[in-house]
Amino acid sequence: MSQLSSSHAAAPHQLQLNDQGQLRHFLTTEGLSRELLTEILDTAESFIDASGRSVKKVPLLRGLTVVNLFFENSTRTRSTFELAAQKLSADVLNLNISTSATSKGETLQDTLWNIRAMGADMFVVRHADSGAAHFIAEYVTPDVAIINAGDGRHAHPTQAMLDMLTIRRAKGDFSNLKVAIVGDILHSRVARSEIHALNTLGADEVRLIGPKTLVPDTLESLGATVYRDMKEGLKGVDVIVALRLQKERMNNALLPSESEFFRLYGLDEAKLAYANPDAIVMHPGPINRGVEIDSAVADGPQSQILTQVSNGIAVRMAVMSMAVTGQLQQAQHFGQEG
Repeated sequence: MSQLSSSHAAAPHQLQLNDQGQLRHFLTTEGLSRELLTEILDTAESFIDASGRSVKKVPLLRGLTVVNLFFENSTRTRSTFELAAQKLSADVLNLNISTSATSKGETLQDTLWNIRAMGADMFVVRHADSGAAHFIAEYVTPDVAIINAGDGRHAHPTQAMLDMLTIRRAKGDFSNLKVAIVGDILHSRVARSEIHALNTLGADEVRLIGPKTLVPDTLESLGATVYRDMKEGLKGVDVIVALRLQKERMNNALLPSESEFFRLYGLDEAKLAYANPDAIVMHPGPINRGVEIDSAVADGPQSQILTQVSNGIAVRMAVMSMAVTGQLQQAQHFGQEG
């Protein structure tokens, strides 16, 4: 594990940019400029056709190999990354790796050597340990790009950016928006990435709503306001993001029951009425119906949940194409210095 902690020698936001300030890896939304986040959104827009779907195919990654390196299962995230890479004309290899047989630090070190031996151009990494993608990005060769597909409780930057694209397409400018994130924020890497992105893009207010066991007051240090009551927390908001209860990450009984959680914090039509009438509803998935959200809301006219999935392909196409461009320039610069 000492090797994993050493990945913080370089700050993540510095590590993911090349010498020209372009995206080299995509590891976190934290520390990135508004201009760069906006460039990701604008590039994603260019990959969406008139019907609202991602474009069929473009040759930007032709001849390159993208490896989806998943230490954690996630069918939705892996599938959208695979589709995004294919739409960019890349060759794609999916690797699902179990960490049960070896210690996590050794697995990452072995993975690093394998990455160097494969000669692939980009790795999409999902891992249960916070900092895993940063560790790999710090030690790969200059011509390899790393995209973080979720690491521990730390970050899920492409999910945050597809949510930002969904919000921008529905609401336009961020400056007057009040956004509420509801539920299991303690264990949510999505929430952390979204808080950073929303604040950087100029949202008026970010609210976190949930019980103290799942939304500790310390999370206000990220740049958000904590609420315990749904009526108060949802009053006047424009966007609601409901989060899944991550029971697999809970070591202790943090809730009396799922039914009690739904009664207090589950997003149903009655609670949705506390928000602005034109508020949109989002969820990163997978959905637990009747736990964090009611079916009438998930499938209702204010829901953007399926739109999020469609936007996810375009955002991942944008990040991959930008990282390849930034990585090529970095490698050229490295070669000139050598």
